[in-house]
Amino acid sequence: MLDDERSVDDKREYSAPRDPVGVVQSANETQVDFESQAYRELIGRSVLNKGNNVRLKRAIEKARKGEPVYVAYIGGSITQGAGAVPIHLQCYAYRSYEQFKNRYAPLDGSSINLIKAGVGGTPSELGIIRYDRDVLRDGQVQPDILIIEFAVNDADDETKGNCYESLVIKALAADNKPAVILLFSVFENDWNLQDRLAPIGWHYDLPMVSMKDALVEQFQKTPAEGNVITKEQFFHDIYHPTNMGHRIMADVLSHLFDVTDHSALDQVEQCDDQTPLIGSDFVNVKLLDRKNIEHIARIEVGAFQHTDTELQMAEMHDHDYGTPLFPHNWMYSREDTQERNRFTLHLNCKRLILIFKDSGSDEFGTANIRVDDEHIKQADPHQVNWTHCHAILLINENEVSEHKIEIEMAEGYEDKKFTILGFGYVD
Repeated sequence: MLDDERSVDDKREYSAPRDPVGVVQSANETQVDFESQAYRELIGRSVLNKGNNVRLKRAIEKARKGEPVYVAYIGGSITQGAGAVPIHLQCYAYRSYEQFKNRYAPLDGSSINLIKAGVGGTPSELGIIRYDRDVLRDGQVQPDILIIEFAVNDADDETKGNCYESLVIKALAADNKPAVILLFSVFENDWNLQDRLAPIGWHYDLPMVSMKDALVEQFQKTPAEGNVITKEQFFHDIYHPTNMGHRIMADVLSHLFDVTDHSALDQVEQCDDQTPLIGSDFVNVKLLDRKNIEHIARIEVGAFQHTDTELQMAEMHDHDYGTPLFPHNWMYSREDTQERNRFTLHLNCKRLILIFKDSGSDEFGTANIRVDDEHIKQADPHQVNWTHCHAILLINENEVSEHKIEIEMAEGYEDKKFTILGFGYVD
């Protein structure tokens, strides 16, 4: 659906939600008139697709009845809250959750629950592996609404959208039939991967909102021509929003909720068993780490005996503190001089993703990776040069077979460290 083809419901005027009690507005938020017609039009432009509304309307009705509703967010650093201060209260995820709660839930809104699973510097290739653990909480939670935000993180996705679509399919197929919303954030240079990812949303008729559609054109205008917010006001740095930017992202989602709430109920619910547009090869991916490997695979850890505790941290949910990611890991250290240096994994699978630690420390070095006795890749922890989780695809086949994966330090790096955070496998 193109912009000029949106329905009357899509063009419903934005009504600014009340801010959660106790959240302090940043000074630059006073420079934008959030009640103006121009701001309403900016927010209205964000609706890329209203989508099939059955699931989202069902979640809103649950909220109104006071039934438990879980609103979940998964994505990269913007979903984690980068650029927002304080990160746990001013990030778009928390603010849109608060707006949803204030608008639709009765009484104190305690029936509305937040799941925030944004991790900086990570693509959907890692998000699909984290989904069971960080969103579903290993089967303890079923989100009623899921917002997926990887539009500025998937440039290096080796599967070119297959992991992204696999995540969409996995979420849509849940027994409780959650509403899945695609959120397309944008960088300061006006770039995102909307052209690659939005067709997946069209394919499944998902609600989609685009910061690119809302912002980029008006960035080029003067106030007299229709500029509402400048790049300097919206962006904290070249990647992440300011507090005001996060507010606008939250307002965009609230507008989608409002448009949906005031639209007639679609007569047929969206189909979640369509032929994939790009692929569904990673729908059933599972996390393999030190915690569960004994029940799944056979390993010889060699000198990868240590557990790395200096890990990437992320403020999950509404926490004001960071949670260490992938703590059940294997770290190589030359201290184990009596041990064989090589880490060997024997696993029945058809697809395998390695998760290793990127680091800015010169204590870490490059490792060689062999699959079935063939050298296939090197894993360089200084490729990005800051401490975070890096996913690379090792095996991508159509049939399950037994594979041997060997990881050892590359020549000249034997005195360095290397951390295997875990694996994502499909069997």
